[in-house]
Amino acid sequence: MTWFKRQSGELDTSGEKKVRTEGLWIKCENCRQIIWKKDIEENLNVCPKCDKHFRIDARTRLAQLLDNSQYEIFDSNLRSTDPLKFVDLKAYSARLKQAQTDTGLNDAILNARGRLNGRSVIVSAMEYSFIGGSMGSVVGEAITRAIEHALDTKTPVIIVSASGGARMMEGVISLMQLAKISAALGRLDDAKMPYISVLTDPTTGGVTASFAMLGDLNIAEPGALIGFAGPRVIEQTIRQKLPQGFQRSEFLLEHGMLDAVVPRKELKSYISRALDFMSVAA
Repeated sequence: MTWFKRQSGELDTSGEKKVRTEGLWIKCENCRQIIWKKDIEENLNVCPKCDKHFRIDARTRLAQLLDNSQYEIFDSNLRSTDPLKFVDLKAYSARLKQAQTDTGLNDAILNARGRLNGRSVIVSAMEYSFIGGSMGSVVGEAITRAIEHALDTKTPVIIVSASGGARMMEGVISLMQLAKISAALGRLDDAKMPYISVLTDPTTGGVTASFAMLGDLNIAEPGALIGFAGPRVIEQTIRQKLPQGFQRSEFLLEHGMLDAVVPRKELKSYISRALDFMSVAA
């Protein structure tokens, strides 16, 4: 019997069965160690050698935060209409279609209802793989709807940010989302309902300038890049060398911009304790 197996991009017709090994190992970009992929996955996508927190997708994030990895998605049918018919190197409509094919999502956000250590919560998790997690009209509408749903059901809100900022292919319509979401959060605050903001790598641009920094509690994962403009742009503007670790979560915590930096393996229990405290305080 002849075996036909792909190995390093070639077909083997030698008659011997070969084991496929590509993709089983990952090289950590921080410590440069070669690590078995399964070990990283079992460690919540954190390097077991140096504690580097790898980026994870929105579905994985929801599965890690919510009990038994079970949740109900809502408002996932929203799609951008490409309001400006924008074209740069390629049409924005083509970029949307490609991102939808690659991620299986309609846009860079997932709204979910679920339970976190038994407590009902609403979670909006951003998807960085969808055009850099950029915030356009759909992301703004979805997050606003999540907040309004939380108001109706008296449920705490958690927003997990992973974004390059506003989606400039939608121009001012994208920028409007900063005010729109912030106004919805203002109504949530008036109702004395908790909002916890989780900032992950990266959280930048208009997302940082709006809802990501408006939480009753603003917490970040270790080593996350958080800021408005990028470090290179700032250095070129002020013509000065920036401090070591500038715009990383630990630097922001030290300078009063965050309430806590929490490792991924402790994130769920930390949020649970915070919600317990907030419910007692209310």
